[in-house]
Formats: sequence, structure tokens, C-alpha cells
Amino acid sequence: MSDGQVTIKLTSDEALVLSHGLEKLQMTDLSQVVDDPAVWAPIHRIAGTLDKALPELFASNYDERLEAARQRLRPED
Repeated sequence: MSDGQVTIKLTSDEALVLSHGLEKLQMTDLSQVVDDPAVWAPIHRIAGTLDKALPELFASNYDERLEAARQRLRPED
């Protein structure tokens, strides 16, 4: 971390589900969810990076892919 940057590695499923969650978060009034505006910049940056990295977001079967990813990430009972 000598260059001042942090790298986060996610599985494809994690990235897809996180991207969807961040999109929903950004569509709300962030000030009601996150009380520190300094947090908003990294939220927007992560969301933008995921948008560029996930071609699945534009797939015709996006909803099915998202639900399958959610199912795989949910802990088993």
C-alpha cells in the first residue's frame, strides 16, 4: 500500500450484487443513510468502477443473473 491506494478483490457474484446495492443506495437521499458526506465520494467511485467492469449489467437476462448471484452468496441454513 505504499502508493496510497487500496485494492479490493471481489468475486463476480459479489461485484454484481454490490453494484446493484450501491445503485439502489445512490438512488436514495444519501444523507439519510450516510451521515458523513466524505463517505459519498468513495461510494460513487466504487459504483462507477463496478459499472465499467461488469458487462452483466447490460445483459438482457440481468435480473436472472443478479438473483442467481444472490442465491450463491446467501449463507446456507
